[in-house]
Amino acid sequence: MMNKVELIAPCHFGLESVLKREIQDLGYEIVQVEDGRITFCGDMEALARANVFIRTAERIMVKVGGFPAKTFDELFEGTKALHWEDYLPKDAKFWVSKASTKNSALFSASDIQSIVKKAIVERLKTVYHVNWFDEDGAEYPIRVFINKDMVSIALDASGISLHKRGYRQLVGKAPISETLASALIMLTPWNKDRILVDPFCGSGTFPIEAAMIGAKIAPGMKRTFTGQKWTNITPESAWKAAVTEAEDRILRDVKMNIQGYDIDSSIVKCAMENARAAGVGDQIHFQQRSVAELSNPKKYGFIITNPPYGERLEEQDELPDLYRMIGKSFDRLDTWSKYIITSYAEAEKYLGKKATKNRKIYNGMIKAYYYQYLGPKPPRQPRPEQGERSI
Repeated sequence: MMNKVELIAPCHFGLESVLKREIQDLGYEIVQVEDGRITFCGDMEALARANVFIRTAERIMVKVGGFPAKTFDELFEGTKALHWEDYLPKDAKFWVSKASTKNSALFSASDIQSIVKKAIVERLKTVYHVNWFDEDGAEYPIRVFINKDMVSIALDASGISLHKRGYRQLVGKAPISETLASALIMLTPWNKDRILVDPFCGSGTFPIEAAMIGAKIAPGMKRTFTGQKWTNITPESAWKAAVTEAEDRILRDVKMNIQGYDIDSSIVKCAMENARAAGVGDQIHFQQRSVAELSNPKKYGFIITNPPYGERLEEQDELPDLYRMIGKSFDRLDTWSKYIITSYAEAEKYLGKKATKNRKIYNGMIKAYYYQYLGPKPPRQPRPEQGERSI
């Protein structure tokens, strides 16, 4: 059993600062911040807690080691030199599930995968004194990342990507991922006491993730992880303790004003089902409604949304009119803050106003922009006069 582990958490490019804050809030030390990934150090419970609590990482991996390699021989010898017996028991079922390279001499993913697997087998043969492994035990998927000829090898403890929260059974077209939605919400000053509206809610990801953040519902409570079977690295009790901690943190009496609208009635029903599955069905009001009808009597609210950006060629001609309509609707909510993620390059032009801030985000391989229109801060509540009591 390990006392200390080094963990790697990949995330969307451009959102490293949000993930870094999450890791630090869990109490763990940051080792390195790179484009699209953060390495951090923790105790044996960190593996379980990170998988259960972190909202913005794509997965959590246990770093086995790193070394420079420009040739396949160097890759083989470097991999073989790592202490795999500390991570893989004799009956482990292991394979290289993914290999990726960037700005490196080695670029063939399939060759990298086969060489790394072969090197691990050779190492374990000498340690366990066998020539054949049945691989009928727990699964240990391995990931290899090579950047500027520096190899990093890790065990994937999440298995299925962490954006799979376990609640979204039904999806609309071009849904935004749960991890990205969470990160974009966490980039804003929104909190559970402020109104939030998504006028293009689709299957409900933004409203659901916001409600989970507001109620402090951990994203990994309703799913399983590959690393749960790794009792040689983290005891089963650590995973149970992480879920118990997550249950204790939930704000069960919280009341929020979160609304999701979409013009498609069938997708609104889908969003309602997903919200119920996530345990926040009573916190969100979903309704079939066009963005042209967007209005609200309350002040100082938030809009966080992912409007259409013309995935199909025939839709692109409709975008200027759609974004003009969005701009007019937004103008009616002059005290609100509006946050829009879209890959439509001319969004600002047709919205009719330059964004206060603009952040480049990669949604998978698609370059997108997070336009931030910051509204005024709500006036501070006056403090009670001396001698008065606040009720």
